[in-house]
Amino acid sequence: MTDSFPRQYARTQRFTLGEPRNLVVSPDGDRIVFLRSSAGDDPANSLWVHDVPTGEEREVADPHHLLATGDAGAVTDEERARRERTRDGSTGITSYATDSACQVAAFALNGELFAAGLLSGQARKIPIHGPVFDPRPDPTASRLAYVCGPELRIGELDGSSRVLAGNEPEGVSWGSADFIAAEEMHRFRGFWWSPDGQSIAACRVDDRPVNEWTIADPGDPARPARTVRYPAAGSPNPIVTLHVLGLDGSRLAVDWDRDFFPYLATVDWTDEGLLMSVQSRDQRGSMAMKVDLSTGEAIALTSDYDDAWIENVPGVPRLLPGGALLTASDRDGVRRLFVDDVAVTPTDLQVRSVLTVADPDDDEVPEIVFVANDPATPTQLHVWSTTATSTIDNREGDSDGEPELGRLTEAPGLHSVAIGGSTIVARSIRLDAPGVSTTILVDGLFDGPTITSHAETPLITPNVTLITTGERNLATAVLFPTGWDPDDDRQLPVLLDPYGGPHAQRVTASHNAYLSSQWFADQGFAVVIADGRGTPGRGAEWERAVRNDFAGPTLDDQIDALHGAADEFATLDLDRVAIRGWSFGGYLAALAVLKRPDVFHTAIAGAPVTDWALYDTHYTERYLGDPTTDEGAAVYEANSLIPLAPDLTRPLLLIHGLADDNVVAAHTLKLSSALLAAGRPHEVLPLVGVSHMTPQEVVAENLLLHQLDFLSRTLGLDLEASS
Repeated sequence: MTDSFPRQYARTQRFTLGEPRNLVVSPDGDRIVFLRSSAGDDPANSLWVHDVPTGEEREVADPHHLLATGDAGAVTDEERARRERTRDGSTGITSYATDSACQVAAFALNGELFAAGLLSGQARKIPIHGPVFDPRPDPTASRLAYVCGPELRIGELDGSSRVLAGNEPEGVSWGSADFIAAEEMHRFRGFWWSPDGQSIAACRVDDRPVNEWTIADPGDPARPARTVRYPAAGSPNPIVTLHVLGLDGSRLAVDWDRDFFPYLATVDWTDEGLLMSVQSRDQRGSMAMKVDLSTGEAIALTSDYDDAWIENVPGVPRLLPGGALLTASDRDGVRRLFVDDVAVTPTDLQVRSVLTVADPDDDEVPEIVFVANDPATPTQLHVWSTTATSTIDNREGDSDGEPELGRLTEAPGLHSVAIGGSTIVARSIRLDAPGVSTTILVDGLFDGPTITSHAETPLITPNVTLITTGERNLATAVLFPTGWDPDDDRQLPVLLDPYGGPHAQRVTASHNAYLSSQWFADQGFAVVIADGRGTPGRGAEWERAVRNDFAGPTLDDQIDALHGAADEFATLDLDRVAIRGWSFGGYLAALAVLKRPDVFHTAIAGAPVTDWALYDTHYTERYLGDPTTDEGAAVYEANSLIPLAPDLTRPLLLIHGLADDNVVAAHTLKLSSALLAAGRPHEVLPLVGVSHMTPQEVVAENLLLHQLDFLSRTLGLDLEASS
């Protein structure tokens, strides 16, 4: 069968299969450990090691060979939930953990435990009490800890194991991340070994206060419905506490003001001590705290407050070698890094994450490696370094000079690195080439050996132009059909293809980011993608423009980008404008035809949030506040799509996976019910057994084709899918 782009796009899981991923560099710099599948359409990852001195690559663990059944796709319920939170549709070995020397790795397959020697290149099954989830060797590789249902267990290399914490009432678990931590705070784990391997800091999660929601499978009525604990906005969260558990049986509860700071955002245990950060329920306050291991008291090291919200920045807070505290905060209009509350990054960089802190030599200070962008160029991400002595002190308005920053990446694109010893490995994404390149630094230049990617080359190439539009200089991408002549005076229907909300960008210097949009362009559209207010990279004021108002700035900016693109390219036909989106983009697409039918003529809303009172606490309350107050209830009503149902005059297609436990199908069903009650025709496409990320190949392929058919019908176009 001849491959089409929709089929290839689905079969390769958006061209992510076959790429090296989950890179870890050993502290001595000799080994690069990573996951990779054997081909661009193979979802099953193996564990690999690249030997830096020799350049040799070795497959350490192949899931097909390790499993007696040979089925590398089977997963436990815990593992399925983890992959949903991380948006990971692959199979086989999808995560692993190593000891401190990076000589041993542990991972789970189908609930069974496996260990791999990264020096010997051998892997073996350890028959242990299971099912096994999130196994992690201790720093000395003497034993490991893992989660088994609600229990946290200690396993020995001979296969024996014991319960370290458990035996609780139903609804209480140890060692796992709760839904809010994983989905919204990106804390995917719930236990941390001490540096000496003699104790573990572990979360105890009591889900009993959280409301129970039911997710059924209408396509299989014989299958029992699934009950989940979902903390919707304004409702109770789980009770999360932290404990230090000694292997000798000792137990110490960590004490902090949980009433005011209920969210446990990060935990980090290094030679400098046990560090944790917490957030208030309204997320306007946060605190970094060091745990006194003799009393359990969490001692505040620094605090932060913002009138809108505090952003959790990956990689911080952390204690630097020597004990100084590294944090990030939105000050002076941008997100900056601070060492003991003194700025170490300038005001023309927006910090996005901290990657690593290099251990210093005896007489040197630690080097901090981080990802940032110029707020004027949010389409690119670069890797920078600074030190704790390169400071600007703006607390009193005085400056002792600009920080001596080092920039590790130069080529236009999106970059990140992994570092161990003197070895630096860069993962780079570019606009002019497909996929991800993984390159090892040699002699200070990123022109050394590469780690092979088996990802497929897309059948299409984006014909994209990046521009800025409107008075707010909106980052905007405009795509035309392949081979389109700019001098052609034919009018093209327009398709807006945004996400448009917090924490995600669509307009970046990334080739693969535009592939599905290019496919729509090749069917005869001019596709416009814009990142408006609320999206990351443009500074504090830009992100906070959506506070209490998802429906205003986000939609206004899409319209401004549309008109700006039309001013730039006369071929855009503003009498035939469609919009499609998923998740927040789905909300934005439905909002567009409900509020501005004068601009938008048809819309496709995939997995849309239609009533923000049905979405989770940490995300929704950050932006819209507490819905249980009179003021908060008014804000939620003003941002809901449900009251707008009688206003629909344009075609609207609602798509929703019925197994979605993030944006539950009730969102689409509630809007559809309101539209029906108002006598407003619309279409609903339910996806049986499909979650929020639609990983199923057949579904993903035909979903693109169905959307094209809908756009063709509702815009009165004569379109037929090609390539």
